[in-house]
Amino acid sequence: MANSMTAFGRARCLSADGSKDITAEIKSVNSRYLDATVKLPRMYSFLEEKIKGYLTERGISRGKVEVFIGVDVLSQTGLETELDTAVAASYIAALKKLRDEFSLADDISVMRVAQNREIFTVKRPDDDAERDWQDVRAALDGAVSAFLERRAAEGRRLMDDIALKIEGIRNIAAKIKELSEKDISGYSEKLTERIKKLLSDFDVEISEQRILTEAAIFADKAAIDEELVRLDSHFAAFYEIAEGNEPAGRKLDFLIQEMNRETNTMGSKANNAEIAHLVVDIKAELEKIREQIQNIE
Repeated sequence: MANSMTAFGRARCLSADGSKDITAEIKSVNSRYLDATVKLPRMYSFLEEKIKGYLTERGISRGKVEVFIGVDVLSQTGLETELDTAVAASYIAALKKLRDEFSLADDISVMRVAQNREIFTVKRPDDDAERDWQDVRAALDGAVSAFLERRAAEGRRLMDDIALKIEGIRNIAAKIKELSEKDISGYSEKLTERIKKLLSDFDVEISEQRILTEAAIFADKAAIDEELVRLDSHFAAFYEIAEGNEPAGRKLDFLIQEMNRETNTMGSKANNAEIAHLVVDIKAELEKIREQIQNIE
């Protein structure tokens, strides 16, 4: 399962009793781990941990996630607003000091003081907490569902593009295999002749069998069959991971590292300029894939 870590979702609904208009928004960007931030009206701050737990329940495991909950109260039901006299007194005293310190007009009024919401405390019945959670969750359900749909759609788009790049790399690997087989088929013979010539130049004698053995060993070291076989197995693993049900990002990141390792080994072994150029092409494609995978959950 390959979901993108970049997405947005929004939903809006009325509370069960119709007294509140609730808006939920969720968005995310790349992150190695799940980093969730929840912004709520102060009256609903007690729901922060519930919301974070809900995100995990819905299968969100990676990304820097931001959740915003907005509540527009249409009518008061069962709420009591009380004045925090200590805060109000401190606030009024500060206003008077500001007035006297800077010789300002004395326009301190009830309505001006009431603009500071910190002086009021809203109390709710104990059974309202669960009701508030159900109301917020209804909006959150819609936002998260839209968010997950967009994550999945973007993830599919990313994986389709990555799959095309993987097939391109597969084609390049096939060309490398063909070139390598041609090289190795005549490599031992060419190397044997070269060794014989060098030995004759220095008037040194070594048995024919020893020369053939050493040439064969060197040719074997230059062969890249094993790397090509392992690279092919990595291609198969890519599709297995992409079609699985687990989050794919970390596994794919590791797999691309392994592909890059095999490609580097092929480049260090190859004595063919055309193969060397093809190896560079593979590495360039792998780097593009690695950048895309950083956005996959």
